[in-house]
Amino acid sequence: MRDYELVVIISPSVADEEIAATMEKINQFIIERGGSTTEVNQWGRRKLAYPIRDFMEGNYVLTQFRMDPKLTAELEASLGLSDEILRHLLVRLSD
Repeated sequence: MRDYELVVIISPSVADEEIAATMEKINQFIIERGGSTTEVNQWGRRKLAYPIRDFMEGNYVLTQFRMDPKLTAELEASLGLSDEILRHLLVRLSD
């Protein structure tokens, strides 16, 4: 198990009430595969530096979690397929 940090930019077309549900899907993905979420921090709606899918702002959410390194590719593939998530960045925090 390793520590990771995940930042996702959720589409502004997603209602504020549905952001929690979107993050819950990600947390469930991690937990179902033996990982654990340590912190979820919503940064709120922010302006993007450049347009992504014709959006100029997005909802930023930071999540810290522990997970088996072999499953990170599966997590990133799942995030890439989601229509709600504009961009994501997954960073390993420790060895």
